[in-house]
Amino acid sequence: MQPLTVTLVQGATRWHDAEANREYYGALVRAHAGASDLFVLPETFLSGFSNDTRASAETMDGSGVAWLRALAAEVGAVVTGSLAIREGDTVYNRLLWATPDGDLLQYDKRHLFRMAGEHTRYGGGSERLIVELKGWRILPQVCYDLRFPVWLRNRRQEDAAGGMDYDLALFVANWPAPRRQPWRTLLRARAIENLSYVIGVNRVGVDGNDLPYAGDSAVIDPVGEPLFECGAQEQVVTVHIDPAPLLAHRERFPAWMDADDFQLLP
Repeated sequence: MQPLTVTLVQGATRWHDAEANREYYGALVRAHAGASDLFVLPETFLSGFSNDTRASAETMDGSGVAWLRALAAEVGAVVTGSLAIREGDTVYNRLLWATPDGDLLQYDKRHLFRMAGEHTRYGGGSERLIVELKGWRILPQVCYDLRFPVWLRNRRQEDAAGGMDYDLALFVANWPAPRRQPWRTLLRARAIENLSYVIGVNRVGVDGNDLPYAGDSAVIDPVGEPLFECGAQEQVVTVHIDPAPLLAHRERFPAWMDADDFQLLP
């Protein structure tokens, strides 16, 4: 594992305006080109968190995916965030992991936010994705997934460095300001219980449903301490993450060795 440089892009997503969002987020990312290994955009960064899937969804052959891949190649870094993606009659809240060499990996949001009716309009995923970057094993997730510790449980892998199957959990979100305290608390809880770094990237501003967003994007270390916390305004922050404290913590506090074995049936 090498030190990892991550840029949190906490922006004010434009409502149902993919072209404006491409221009907006593209400018924020390009301003930091060459300074990061990984750029993280919010959930549904081209549309806002909308249940109007007919208006906001694209296909994997659409302009949004092509733009994301081109941006990763241009800035020479991984760029990730989620889009509303249509496949046949089903729309997914799909996180895309675009690499500078052209690879594209995907994770479909498993837990759909029923309080906003997401479960009635979107299809849910059933498989976790673990990607590798500079020796780090990264678990990318989407917003409401943060509330489900069984799904997120860092599983014992004795042949892996540090004994666990991921080193960093990454959450992209549209998490409204009235629930900001659970967001901040759960990011810390997931880091502590999984002996891993956690990054959460949320949006700011007010969406088309008049919901306000307070940002609070953060990088949390394995003992639950923030390395950096954003405020409630547009911010683009680059953070350097060192693997040494993570590996040392796992060695001196190997709680994973006492974890319960279980089988997850999504």
